[in-house]
Amino acid sequence: MASTTIDSQIFGVLFSTDKMREIFSDKNMVQKWLDTEAALAKAQGELGIIPKDKADEINAKANAELLNIPRIGESYKSSITIVPLLREFETVLANNAGEYVHWGATSQDIIDTGLVLQMKEAYANILEQMIACQKSTLKLVREHKDTIMCGRTHVIHALPITLGYKVAVWADELGRNIQRLQEIKDRVFVGEMAGAVGTLASHPEKGLEVQARMMEILDLNVPTIAWHVARDSQAEFASVLAICAGTLGRIASEILSLQRTEIIELEEPFFMGKVGSSTMPHKRNPQVVENIIALCRSVRSIAPAIVESMVSENERDWGCFLTEWEAIPRACHLMGAALEKSMDVLENLIVYPKHMEANLNKLRGIMMSECVMMHLAPKLGRMTAHEIVYRTCMKAYEEEAQMETALKADPKVRGAFTDEEITEMLNPRNYIGYAPQFADRVLAKYNA
Repeated sequence: MASTTIDSQIFGVLFSTDKMREIFSDKNMVQKWLDTEAALAKAQGELGIIPKDKADEINAKANAELLNIPRIGESYKSSITIVPLLREFETVLANNAGEYVHWGATSQDIIDTGLVLQMKEAYANILEQMIACQKSTLKLVREHKDTIMCGRTHVIHALPITLGYKVAVWADELGRNIQRLQEIKDRVFVGEMAGAVGTLASHPEKGLEVQARMMEILDLNVPTIAWHVARDSQAEFASVLAICAGTLGRIASEILSLQRTEIIELEEPFFMGKVGSSTMPHKRNPQVVENIIALCRSVRSIAPAIVESMVSENERDWGCFLTEWEAIPRACHLMGAALEKSMDVLENLIVYPKHMEANLNKLRGIMMSECVMMHLAPKLGRMTAHEIVYRTCMKAYEEEAQMETALKADPKVRGAFTDEEITEMLNPRNYIGYAPQFADRVLAKYNA
């Protein structure tokens, strides 16, 4: 019976994905432990440290399907080492091969390496989904680099931009996050085989060869030195996920804001049968982006706990590892769900150019204040222009009048500019700066 939202048959779809549940399942965790033990035995068998036939038997039976996983869990009531696995594994091994499993290793070697293998699987899924999200944003940039809309600062209309420009900012940020993910790969996906205090004293003759061959089999990097208490790589992994969650959360928040009834410039995907309210049938609530925002908030909240667990004592300290066992999988579950939902939202985002056009005129031309000021300044002076435009804007704002009417009523403005020039100053299409060019730069950067 599920006891968390991640595994819930009801809420599970909101908090994880089938892929992440598979990666962090008990079965896959046990399999990764067995893979680690098998790689160790294979390396030792090849190097003559344990009998080759024993290593072959260990590798042949290193299958989680053969083990009683609930019985392993029952043993954890009295032990948090790898011993429960070893006892269960021994029962399926023939020819006394169980006596050669875990030769010279310590529990943390196996559990750390197993978790790294799970993280590597999750990482591949996360990276793939991040790339898909960016691909969808780049498609939106291409389609809407000239679609004019209101730019907003401090939630208030500021100056015109284009939707392509706005989404290009998202795309470039996603690109940097993809780069961050790619950069951490060599530091994070490092195996562990170091023995009790990290010195490999249990392998006095061929310890380094065993370590190197074991990691080659597992396709992990060889540790320069034991990282039993050096948890910076796990902290970096969680922190980069938190940064990625910050980006996805911001994009979702922006879509949420622009889906407001009073704005309705963007809308998350809708289909007939999607119900927004149990009591108000008209509601098309932004429930998916709200879900993404909540998931990303939780991912970001996990990173501090993993950074905090870096503080561990001496050469090994179980107190910090348990935090990682619980929190790193949870971060991946939540991140996987956020990405899966973000992929759908970005791929099928509903855009309302007509509403963007209408909103451009909501302030009746006042939004073009900077443009007007920059036109007035060469003839009237910068400070004088600012004072005139400020006074004119405030009057038009409070009287709910047209900015054009207010400007034409000002003697200094009328004396310096024709009616046609004033009208052109207030045309939003004449003041989008390099927005389309910046969008093109982002497209070129990612060869889109």
